[in-house]
Parts: sequence; C-alpha cells; structure tokens
Amino acid sequence: MKHVTLSRASTARYSRGMASSPPAAPRPAAPLPTDVRRATIVRASFIAIIALLGLWVAHNFLPALIWAVVIAVAIDPLVQRAERHFPQARPSLIALGFTVAVALLILLPVGFGLAQGAREAHDALAWIKDAREHGVPPPAWIATLPFGSSEVASWWQANLADPAAANEFFHHLTGTTMRTRTRLIGFGLIHRSVIFGFTLLALFFLIRDRDAIVAQFRTVSAKVLGPAGERIGRQALLSVRGTIDGLVLVGMGEGAIMAVVYVVLGVPHPILLGLATGIAAMIPFGAAVVLAIAALLLLVQSSVSGAIAVGAIGLVVVFVADHFVRPALIGGATRLPFLWVLIGILGGVETLGLLGLFVGPATMAVLVMLWRELVAGKPDAPVA
Repeated sequence: MKHVTLSRASTARYSRGMASSPPAAPRPAAPLPTDVRRATIVRASFIAIIALLGLWVAHNFLPALIWAVVIAVAIDPLVQRAERHFPQARPSLIALGFTVAVALLILLPVGFGLAQGAREAHDALAWIKDAREHGVPPPAWIATLPFGSSEVASWWQANLADPAAANEFFHHLTGTTMRTRTRLIGFGLIHRSVIFGFTLLALFFLIRDRDAIVAQFRTVSAKVLGPAGERIGRQALLSVRGTIDGLVLVGMGEGAIMAVVYVVLGVPHPILLGLATGIAAMIPFGAAVVLAIAALLLLVQSSVSGAIAVGAIGLVVVFVADHFVRPALIGGATRLPFLWVLIGILGGVETLGLLGLFVGPATMAVLVMLWRELVAGKPDAPVA
C-alpha cells in the first residue's frame, strides 16, 4: 500500500512539473531537396564567377606564376638541403639567397649575350655602311658548293656585288621597317623585364612559405579529388623535375660540348654560339638551327671542311642526346614512352612557348597515369 501511495505521489509531482514547464519548441522542417540544390548551384556559380574574375585580373601574370612554380619545384631539393645544413637560418634568408642565385644564373648569360650582341651590332653596322658604298664581292666558297652555286652567284651579283643594288638591298633592312621592329623589341624587353621581376618575387614567397602552401594544396586536393589528388601532384612534380633534367641539363651539356668544338674548328664567337646552342638544345631539334649558323659562318670564311665537321659532329651530339640521354631522364621520371614525351614537349612549346617545355610533359604524365589507373583498376605505383 505504501508503495502504491508513493507511486501516486511521484506521479502527481511529475504531472505538476510537466504542466509548469514550457512546451517544447517545434523542430524546424528539413529543407526540401530543391532548396538544397538551389543553394548549392548559387554557391558554385558565385565561386566560379569570382574565380573567373580573378583569372581575368591576373591573366597577364599567370605565366610568371607558373614559371615561379616550375623553378621552385626544380630547386626544392637544394632548398631542403640548405635547410638541413643551416637549421638556424631564417626561411626568409634562405629564400632570398636562392632567389638571388636564380636571378644571377639567368641574368649573367643574358648580359653576356647582350654585350656581345652590341659589339657585333657595331661591327655589323660598319660593314653595312661599307657594303652600301662599295658593294660586296661574292665569296670564294660559293664556287665550291656541291649544287646551286651558279644560282647563288647570280643572286649575289645582282643584289650585293653592285654598289647601287647593295645600297637598295640594305636600305630595306635599315629603313622604317627596322626602326619599327626595334621599337617593338624595346617594348617587348620592358614587358619581359617586368614579368621576370614578378617571377622572382613570386619565387621568393614560394620558397619561404613552401610548407604552408603544400599543406593547403594537399587539403584542397583531398577535398576535391580525393586520394587521387596526392598521386596527381606527386606525378606532376616528378615529371617537372625529370623534364628539367632531360631538357635543361642535357641542353647545357650539348652547349658545352659544341662550344669546345667551335673553339677547335675556329668558329667566330664560340662561347656565344655555345650558349645559344645550349639554349636552343632545350627544344628538341632546336640545336640544328644554331649548328647551321655556325656552319654558315665557317663557309663565309671559306672553311668548307670546318663547316662540314661542325655539322657532322653537331648532328652526332644532338642524335645521342635526343634519342638516348634525354628519353632516359624524362621517361624514367615520368614513366612516359618517348613518343608521349615528344608530344608533350613539342605540343607544349607550340601552345605555351618555352613554358610548355615543362607544362606539356607534366600534363602528359598525369594523363597517362590516370589512363593506366583506369585500365588497371587500381592506383598506379608512384615513382620513388
């Protein structure tokens, strides 16, 4: 009986408490699927508009940013080594040191080439002045040509040997057209100088804030691409480094070898031509143009055997570099067949200029990696 009384008292107290407490607030209704889709579309559209606006504002500086990224990826192992050797150094000092080193590595050869070009331009203008006054007699090497010697001799006699014809010929070269081109070249140099300065500035911040930038990109790629984002980023980095080894280092090696050949065979300005050969050799088959110029300079000096030797040795060096050394370096890092390496390089150069040398193979490497994963049904093993 006592138990029943307590139960009734408890029940009464519980009833009074429920009566005195405020009524529970109604739960908000779940949003309808159409409302969720509409909000998602509006948010995605807003983000896309802002992103396109940002690209439109910064499109003139995008090549500089991409160049800075390429250089930062290329020198990142050196930066890490410097950080291990100097653990007490501030990141800003390390970034500044590498930025200055990159600037000097680019500016010193360019400055040497411009100084040499200015000296040659003075001599060329003096030669043109003398040619317009007295004409240019046909050189002796024309008669030694294996074919076409009579046609070349006739053209030379009609356009350069006679002083009046030579004056008319060089007038077109040094007239209004040349002045217009010089003005355009001047504006182009100013524009490229600004882009180069911005590239160095972006490179400094990329090196200094490398860890934070990499962490942010990993987070975004994981959210957008999932597990594939890490593999895509790693493959792109490896391909850029492999392309730099295969193009830049091999090109510099070709330029050094051909500079020695130029010195031995007596080609005018061998160091400048060797530098030009190294730069041109970064593009597949580009070194052949400089080799032809070197052979032509020797022909002007009536050195037919030297011209033949330059062409033969140069073709052997280019053949070995393009068909053995370069595919091994680039293909080994990117796991690309040589055909796709060549398509990436040439297609990238045609589309993006020199920047395409590195962007093209990286794009092809990522595409081939995704294709292999799609065919195999499992992630492609990354290259160490």
